[in-house]
Amino acid sequence: MEWRTDLAIERQEILGTQTDGIETQEDMHGNIRITRMRIVSEQAAERLGKGVGLYITIGTPPLGSVSGYDAESVEAAAREIASLLPEAGGVLVIGLGNTRITPDALGPRAASAVLATRHITRELADRTGLGPLREVSVLSPGVLGQTGMETGEIIRAVVRELSPAAVITVDALASARLDRLGCTVQMTDTGITPGSGVGNARARIDRETTGVPVISIGIPTVVDALTLAAELTDRSPQEQELEKNVEPHGERMIVTPREIDLLVEHAAKLVGLAIGRALQPHIPIQDMLALTAE
Repeated sequence: MEWRTDLAIERQEILGTQTDGIETQEDMHGNIRITRMRIVSEQAAERLGKGVGLYITIGTPPLGSVSGYDAESVEAAAREIASLLPEAGGVLVIGLGNTRITPDALGPRAASAVLATRHITRELADRTGLGPLREVSVLSPGVLGQTGMETGEIIRAVVRELSPAAVITVDALASARLDRLGCTVQMTDTGITPGSGVGNARARIDRETTGVPVISIGIPTVVDALTLAAELTDRSPQEQELEKNVEPHGERMIVTPREIDLLVEHAAKLVGLAIGRALQPHIPIQDMLALTAE
């Protein structure tokens, strides 16, 4: 059994000094730490179990607290998202996950906080004071057990119909460390394999499968129990005795914070607003909140 994490930065930490083929840069914007890690070789990608490309990690204040997200975090995430997107063209935003399972509901809830504009005419936008709007479509396709269709199948069909310049996916992630749970945003230009963090990997969604750039955004909402036990006891998750004690019946367990409802609510707002600001930078955050209020 290996360390289970969706975060590229944690994969690199697990490797330790094996950093050949990996370029890393850190910046601070106020209280926000941003780490940009680029995997440039196939050998490094194979070691990390990640695709060749750019992985951006943003450390935020704890999203499970009462105060939740802040404007500084939204703006920092928006700038990084904008840097990954084509300068022009429509964008399809996909909220991955299951709304019936709170730790997995980040994607659909974030998608609901994104302003869809494809149906808004230029005349209507001008008349309502919205100004020129980038074309945005939003979709939460559900999961296989709800629809009988693979998420990748749905996305490919929609991409063929809409021909967007890029796709943005949002999904809940798994972390290997408690101190990154609910306070870390990862985004990458390599796409995503839905469900990989909880051992239920589905068909990959990336440029190769969709035909357009795919930017994936996520926040860890769960920790694998065996990985957590290994971290807390400074042992390897590959130890059979540890695995037997943590999973006595051979069933994988996932740990999530007590304040998961608040965490997902705040995380969804942060990601949704950041995407909105990246796509419509002339609309202030407060106006974006009003336009997407349920």
